[in-house]
Amino acid sequence: MQDSSVPPLRDAATVVLVRQSDKNLQIYLMRRSTRSGFMGGLYVFPGGTVDEQDRDTDFWCSKTDLSEHEVNYRLCDERFTFKDAVSFSTAAIRETLEEAGVLIASADGKSLQDFELMAQKRLEPDLTPDWFRQSIDQMDWTLSFSNLGPWSHWITPEKMKKRFDTRFFIVFMPENQKCVPDNLETNHGIWIHPADALKHNLTGEIPLSPPTVVTLTQLQQFESINSLKSELINRGWNEPISPKMILTDQGPVIIEPWDPDF
Repeated sequence: MQDSSVPPLRDAATVVLVRQSDKNLQIYLMRRSTRSGFMGGLYVFPGGTVDEQDRDTDFWCSKTDLSEHEVNYRLCDERFTFKDAVSFSTAAIRETLEEAGVLIASADGKSLQDFELMAQKRLEPDLTPDWFRQSIDQMDWTLSFSNLGPWSHWITPEKMKKRFDTRFFIVFMPENQKCVPDNLETNHGIWIHPADALKHNLTGEIPLSPPTVVTLTQLQQFESINSLKSELINRGWNEPISPKMILTDQGPVIIEPWDPDF
């Protein structure tokens, strides 16, 4: 029986936006508002929880660029079903638009101004919970599931007040779009090489969340977008990463599964 004191897991999706700058890869990081109840003040990737609008599989299947067979082949495994893949992928795209102003989608006849219109719309006050679904439907957008690459699966430690079951996707930054924080959940954004971000994390200039540290450490080995694309060809979700949180006199400490003290 599950311990009733352990907060329940909430489904979530995160997008690691990647671009090529000269000869180096750059990753987009956003600083969460200090008012946030989760990871406040830390630099993270765009992302958030899967909501009920994201779970309407029948609707979203008609709004994506992959067939059911292709979704199963590219995004699913024995623990991640077709319905999971559709809902998490939709949430990943929606949250990237809401937090970073980038729309991972395409549409026949759409212009750069149409993408900018969506980036502006997400900042309007009093948006209804189904605003994203309505906008995609009314403007006839097609979500680019084909641009989502599975990277990792994280489960928040049991002792944290908020817990998430999160899928991390790699996405190559769409051309002619730019990242702009929403100034609500996030208030600053930077493009940076993984090694530089890790260095500034040690000095406290760019404080990173534990999953961000691990992901940037993994990504710093790739010299170009092409080498990363080659990695993604056969990469699946692999085993979930489930850290532990240890409470100490100096504060909580996150212990990863590969740490000797785990």
